[in-house]
Amino acid sequence: MPDIKHLEDICTQVRRDILRQVHKVNSGHPGGSLGCTEFFVALYNNLMETKDLFDMDGIGEDLFFLSNGHISPVFYSVLARAGYFPVEELSTFRLIDSRLQGHPTTHEGLPGVRIASGSLGQGMSVAIGAAQAKKLNNDDKIVYSLHGDGELQEGQNWEAIMYAAGNNVDNLISTVDYNGQQIDGATNDVLPMGDLKAKFEAFGWLVLEIKDGNNLEAVIEGMKKAKAQTGKGKPVCVLLTTVMGNGVDFMMHTHAWHGKAPNDEQLAIGLEQNPETLGDY
Repeated sequence: MPDIKHLEDICTQVRRDILRQVHKVNSGHPGGSLGCTEFFVALYNNLMETKDLFDMDGIGEDLFFLSNGHISPVFYSVLARAGYFPVEELSTFRLIDSRLQGHPTTHEGLPGVRIASGSLGQGMSVAIGAAQAKKLNNDDKIVYSLHGDGELQEGQNWEAIMYAAGNNVDNLISTVDYNGQQIDGATNDVLPMGDLKAKFEAFGWLVLEIKDGNNLEAVIEGMKKAKAQTGKGKPVCVLLTTVMGNGVDFMMHTHAWHGKAPNDEQLAIGLEQNPETLGDY
């Protein structure tokens, strides 16, 4: 298991990767990517049990499904830094014929990507199906998924959430990136979500909260607690409180950087705040 200092170094480098990816093509979604960096780094470098070689069957290993696919920059960076594909390929983000499209796709066979995502609200259903398949195969590994809080405004989520509890899908941990921001503003201004903890519990889920989702140790501890709750008859929800744009001061606490790339001057400032640790691509 990498030590916390090494994981923090990965986080810093991943933030550099995010900024450089979206800057090069002047498009992409840096805000949520920066906010979820600690979660992804913890997941792929500490929490998940995976095979050395990626395959789409995923038998005998933990699986991850990204539902809010627009935060692909952090997903691609962490996959590359974890060895799924060459780090140098990050330079092709959003280019024509690249495997690294703005929203993840599967038709080009990018290792680590199990579903095409970005049509919000669908990832929960896919994760539940994968979790049920594991049960049918007597596979004791866990299915993880990630969702935006604004994404939960999509009705399909709640059908799936109801289904998972009704069918005792207890090998599933669905994490909500609880940053309170979406593309048009704060979630409370666009469409208030109310008490998400109470809602998930009312739908029959076990709910855990990680109040500091940008603290690696808190994320690892909280997700390990979530894993300990699997197999108890209920699906598990983790409400992960993060700061959109975390790690780049002018991007934090605002929806403004949900889907906007930094210019040259802003890139330089962001990179200065996240010095190179593992080597740029």
